[in-house]
Amino acid sequence: MAVNKIYSDAKAALADVLKDDMTIMSGGFGLCGIPSVLIEAVRDSGVKGLTIISNNAGIDDVGLGLLLQTRQVRKMISSYVGENATFAKQFLAGELEIEFNPQGTLAERIRAGGAGIPAFFTATGAGTEIAKGKPSQMFDGREYVMERGLRADLAIVHAWQADPEGNLIYRKTARNFNPIMATAGEIVVAQVEHLVAPGSMDPDHIVTAGIFVNRIVPLASVEKRIEQRTVRKRAA
Repeated sequence: MAVNKIYSDAKAALADVLKDDMTIMSGGFGLCGIPSVLIEAVRDSGVKGLTIISNNAGIDDVGLGLLLQTRQVRKMISSYVGENATFAKQFLAGELEIEFNPQGTLAERIRAGGAGIPAFFTATGAGTEIAKGKPSQMFDGREYVMERGLRADLAIVHAWQADPEGNLIYRKTARNFNPIMATAGEIVVAQVEHLVAPGSMDPDHIVTAGIFVNRIVPLASVEKRIEQRTVRKRAA
């Protein structure tokens, strides 16, 4: 029997999934490729005590910054949070927990979680604050730190194109943390810019196979914000 993965909106797609104290992976890099509509639905639901796994925390009024404003986040597992003053204020006040990761390590922890790998060793961070409290081992005369794979109760991602089966294609830089997170969530919800007919996607271009995706939210439109706009005068 065919399974309908298409939901009318983000609220409907997340209604029976969200709960207090859950762990959510949120795709994107900066403001590029973030599941902004799904993030807004998480905010509007009022769930709290969340652990968020994301490369960064958005900015104050966009992306995951919205969840920080409403104090729905208990802990962030990230690699960079430097653009968010709300985050800094809450962290320095002891109101928010942070688990920092080197960016490549964070990506590999998520990929490992999606691949069923519980832990791996990396030289990145050995001998630094990052390694404190973690097992380490020598390989070929070099110290390596053990890092645990990451999984989440829910992964929310943004894709450029999808078909009703949930096969996903990402566009350019938006293919950042989205594909690996789409393998590491117990439930995966994708917001998509273009929903196309079955069989119309080139199989060689599909990045995330539909077997990983549980729910799809087609977007009528999407606002793509620029995190730091840099301009120059046009040549004469």
